[in-house]
Amino acid sequence: MKKYDAEKAPSAAEWLALAEHEQVTLIEAYHKRIKAKLPNRQIHALAHVVVENQLAEGIEVVGEAVERLVAEGLDRHEAIHAIGSVLMEHLRSLMQGTETGPDHVEQYFQEVKSLTKAGWYESTIS
Repeated sequence: MKKYDAEKAPSAAEWLALAEHEQVTLIEAYHKRIKAKLPNRQIHALAHVVVENQLAEGIEVVGEAVERLVAEGLDRHEAIHAIGSVLMEHLRSLMQGTETGPDHVEQYFQEVKSLTKAGWYESTIS
């Protein structure tokens, strides 16, 4: 794979065959091409990598969330950002010890299931 485009799903087999650093490099290069202004390009790319890996691995909850968010009017790249924001908030809660419940992965999946375009927009302005 020579280029990454967040608007198009990469081939799952081709994506998963890449080393993580290659995935990160491709995503960072994409954001440079589109001239995205990011506070931390590498952390942003890591969130993209996790979401793209979940999609490529066929994690149904994440795939359904992308489809739902796109149907609500987001483009694929925005949908990845929305899911990535849930991921990053989930990780922040885990690191701070504020995460509740014994099954952290299931809690993350529940948050992804309830994610909406309106909810994501609201969380980005608050």
